[in-house]
Amino acid sequence: MNALISLLLATMLMQRAPAPVASPQQPAPAGRAATDAPKYQIGAGDMLKITTLDEAELTGNFRVDSDGSITFPYLNRISAAGLTLAEIQDKIRAGLAAGYIRNPQVRVEIESYKSQSVMVGGEVRSPGKVQLTGTMTVLEALAQAGSPTTAASSEATIARKRPGAETADAEVIRINWKDLQLGKGSDVVLLDGDVLTVPKARMFYVAGHVRNGGTFVLEPGMTVQQAIALAGGLTERGSDRRITASRLIKGKLTDVGLKLEDRVMPDDVITVGQRLF
Repeated sequence: MNALISLLLATMLMQRAPAPVASPQQPAPAGRAATDAPKYQIGAGDMLKITTLDEAELTGNFRVDSDGSITFPYLNRISAAGLTLAEIQDKIRAGLAAGYIRNPQVRVEIESYKSQSVMVGGEVRSPGKVQLTGTMTVLEALAQAGSPTTAASSEATIARKRPGAETADAEVIRINWKDLQLGKGSDVVLLDGDVLTVPKARMFYVAGHVRNGGTFVLEPGMTVQQAIALAGGLTERGSDRRITASRLIKGKLTDVGLKLEDRVMPDDVITVGQRLF
């Protein structure tokens, strides 16, 4: 039996996903809802659709050049990068009203987004760069990346560069995307340059006097009682007081006694013993 457990543990460790690059970690904030998100800031490469009521020559698409400016009739070069749509709209309206058009009616929209993006990687079907289209949340970015695979962990991380800090000094935000799908908590709004990663799910194994032993996905905070429930529950001879786990501690395989309320650890091989009477 010990040989079987050791073999199972070795197999699971070989399949173990690579650990993420070490970064300063912080607990996930409550999350910023989309309604509380910072407004999209225009950047180089974006295409603006500007409509001026009853002024055909002042209506059309205008690309933001590499210097962050657009060329607009009458006003020539207008700095647009870093402004919101409302701010650039007010800026054009004020410029036209200053000697060109009386009470101009101007509307600015984003025709195509090109300036801002996030990276989505890990266990998603189409990893890579995702263009930010205005306010984009974690769930929306995952959908753009083809959604997580069946091997994905329910937890994901967002690596976000701290303002004014070095690239390597990133804030790490941890979120549970499955909870977000269920409406638990507020979805997190992504910012330009964020790196969203969905790691491979961690696993554990249940053997002994359970109805359906095998390998299972470890969910955050899972208890031994929940793990046994996943394995179909105890058999008639199974004991909830004789539960052990073969666990790798400081590089050494160790047998640990468990209670039902204890937490399951990644790669645990849990064995449920037989009742004595």
